[in-house]
Amino acid sequence: MRNSRFERIAATLSRRQPDLTIAMENVYKTRNLGALARTCDAVGIGTIHAISPDPTGIKLGHKTAGGTEKWMTLCHHQTTTSACEEFQRWGLNILAAGVGADAIDFRSIDYRQPTVVIVGSELDGLSNDALEKADQRIQIPLMGMVESLNVSVATGIILYEAARQRDAAGLYERRRIGDGEYNQLLFEWLHPGVARFCQSQGRAYPDLDGCGEIQESVTGNRREGLKALNEVEANQSGCSANVSGS
Repeated sequence: MRNSRFERIAATLSRRQPDLTIAMENVYKTRNLGALARTCDAVGIGTIHAISPDPTGIKLGHKTAGGTEKWMTLCHHQTTTSACEEFQRWGLNILAAGVGADAIDFRSIDYRQPTVVIVGSELDGLSNDALEKADQRIQIPLMGMVESLNVSVATGIILYEAARQRDAAGLYERRRIGDGEYNQLLFEWLHPGVARFCQSQGRAYPDLDGCGEIQESVTGNRREGLKALNEVEANQSGCSANVSGS
């Protein structure tokens, strides 16, 4: 394995922000979904949320998402109420993005705190449930004749303000996801074919060495069948999505 690939994956996981995310309420357009996913990956978000009564309509296309669907976990919620109840249990500050008399400038928010930003479709905006459940409504100042921005553009502006604040606070300088999640994702991203095989067989992932290569163990239960795992890896081409799913 090329050290550069291992180092890039390890560095990406080390910069993940587990307490920063977005929730897309009834956003269906493939291009918007893809652009949102790419922006989230760029600022260190690894899990995003989609709110829709029909979860089959929310998919990240490979072309529009720029390949980020391989590194992103997409969680589905059927209702805004159920999604917000989960966000509250996780201790997230719920922000509703949209214009309104009670909305404040998005730059006045402290994004160093655990945060979820709910964004809506350009046609319908956010639902009353989202506005009622939100802790705060935020908006981006507009100086021209247009009354709103494209959802992916607006979300990108908000998230890069969040990233600016978090970077200044040093939140990208230390790994913030736990060892278990880090090691799981590291293996799945480096060896997606072997990861799928292990899951199908109900076996634990083999150990990795310091360069991300599968490390053969001297213990019998892991030594057995490791040749088969390596053959699976050799026969796989490319990478797949996060096989843990959600």
